[in-house]
Order: sequence, then structure tokens, then C-alpha cells
Amino acid sequence: MTPPALAVHPFPGEQPVLLLHGLHRSTKLDWIDPGWPQSLADAGRGAVGIDLPGHGDSPTADRGTIPPSAIVAAMVDAIDTTGQERADVVGYSLGARLAWTLAATGRVRRLVLGGMDPSRRTDIDIDLLGAVTRGEIEPPDESIGMLAGMITSNGVDTVTALWLIEGLQIEAFDAAADVPTVPTLIVCGTDDGAAALEALAAGIPTATFLSVPGDHGGALMSPEFRAAAIDFITT
Repeated sequence: MTPPALAVHPFPGEQPVLLLHGLHRSTKLDWIDPGWPQSLADAGRGAVGIDLPGHGDSPTADRGTIPPSAIVAAMVDAIDTTGQERADVVGYSLGARLAWTLAATGRVRRLVLGGMDPSRRTDIDIDLLGAVTRGEIEPPDESIGMLAGMITSNGVDTVTALWLIEGLQIEAFDAAADVPTVPTLIVCGTDDGAAALEALAAGIPTATFLSVPGDHGGALMSPEFRAAAIDFITT
């Protein structure tokens, strides 16, 4: 499968760190606006942010063309542009789930997984979710309503986001598959289901778990997460 076209945001510096954002977010929202490129520059490192399909500056995509394996292939292409055989990677939320699979390609040196959801639903009716996003029907439950609200925010291309969610269900996350073998830091907010991620980390010989203050969004923006991630990848 041909990898999708993804917007790449490079920032100068040695050994650029790959930054992967979450669903309904973007490189700008998760990394540039909070100042990660400057923090990495202060630590002597460059950065490369990637926008997911239909997010940020990336173009729309067609149904069936953007399962995780195809997106990961595009991320490998982005690593190639940095001239590195292996890159350090920081992923958050959906970005962390994709970073998990990316690490299995052998192209990752050190891995930071923040706010990852190892129990992501795989029973979502995409046509029903699409109808909810278009306002044609009321959401049948709170989780569908929340998901519809997410993918219709922050300028995300809603149709592409629907296909992205469909791809995540077709290639569902399996904690027993592609287990990282590189040094891995798993981070979760204290108010964001930390127990599940701590249990996940316990099953990975190369992983360390860290809880930081905040809920899902708060943990990402916390100075504790940024400091720990940058310290880990510059070790």
C-alpha cells in the first residue's frame, strides 16, 4: 500500500526527534504552540513533527488507504529525510499507538509513549459515527458523542478522520504484538487511567512507567511530561 501524504514540520538541530500528535490534534497544537521544538533545541536536538491524514496541514485521504501500517510507512519515510537510521520518537495518545508500531520497524532508538489508550474500542459503526458527525442522528451513547465532537474540532477533515478510525479498527492494537524492544518511557496523567498503562509497562522488559499530574490533555501540557521525555531521549 502506498503511504499517505503527510505534512512534515522540520525544526533545525542535531538528531531530530519525531513528534507524533493525537486524534483531532496537530503538530501545531500538541508540539509547536506549547514550545517543544524550542525545548528540544535547548537540549541540543532538532525536531520533526508529522500531521496525521486530514489533520493539521496534511491532505485528505480516501477510505481504506490509511490503516496504521500505511501511516507508519509514511513515518519511516519522514525518518529517512532526517538522515538517521534510527530516530527518537515521542508520541501522544493516537500518536503513541502509532509510535508503538513504528518501533517494530527497527527505525526507533528510544521511545516515549504518552497518554496511550491500550483498550481503544474496535466496535464503532463508522457509518453511524458519520451520521452523528453530520447531525443526522443523536449519538447512541456518550462515547460516540465525545468521539464525534473530537473529529469535528480543530479543523480536522471529518471524513478522513472517519476513515482513520476505521483503519484503527481493521488493524486493531494488540498489546502482545510488536512489543517494544528499545528503551521505552510510558507516561500517563494521574487522572487519565494510569493503572492500565502502568500494567502495560510492567509487561515490557525495556519500559519504565511514569505518572504525571493531570488528565489526558493536562498531562500532555505538563512540564513534568516534557522534562521527563526530553531527559529520557537525550540520555
